[in-house]
Amino acid sequence: MGAERFTPAGIDDLLPRPRGVKPRGFDAVILDFDGTIALSGEIWHTVDTLFFARRGLPLEPDVPARLAALGFREGADFVIERYGFKESPQEIMDEWNQLGSELYRENVRLRPGAGAYIAALREAQIPLGLATTNHPDVLAALAPRINVDALFDVVVTSVDVAVPKDDPDIYLETARLLGVAPCRTIVFEDIPFGLAAARRAGFATVGVASGDVNQDIEQVRATADFFIEGWEELAERV
Repeated sequence: MGAERFTPAGIDDLLPRPRGVKPRGFDAVILDFDGTIALSGEIWHTVDTLFFARRGLPLEPDVPARLAALGFREGADFVIERYGFKESPQEIMDEWNQLGSELYRENVRLRPGAGAYIAALREAQIPLGLATTNHPDVLAALAPRINVDALFDVVVTSVDVAVPKDDPDIYLETARLLGVAPCRTIVFEDIPFGLAAARRAGFATVGVASGDVNQDIEQVRATADFFIEGWEELAERV
């Protein structure tokens, strides 16, 4: 029989505790980036708007949520099929990455309280991974304001796992690189597809309110093991 899956029952179950002090319910944490720990939802909405405006098209209401769930490659395939664009998937991804990098460079910040929680995990020597469908070039544009590589032990991106987050591969690969078991690892996410995939793969899941108008809050609540409105409620306890 496999190990029992950790399931957080309250906010205190998400707090890091130093190794050797007393038992804790989890061994590692995996975080999503956009919306989950970063104030970046509006930036990707701007990218989507600019992308379609360049082609003389409006941004249809359902598209941002679809693209957020699909990731870059599948998102490019989606818009090509839906709108009949003549560009290759790579050309569309390159355009998104270029627009995203320009906007990330000056505008993206960590969400209030997220930095404090990450720092507490690092101090407690809890393995910490980032699982994001962002391209590495977009993340690199954050430096020196946010040094992603310094915050996380492992960073897994769309380049490493070329499938959308309705498949658990990106979380499983992050856990593998961290050397931890999914059943003892918490995944923090803001999209229902990702939460559902991570939970199916045996991870503990925490849904995070992103503040994005396109987020289906009720679906996030229903899909996750636990839900937080913001990182402040964790930061004030660490």
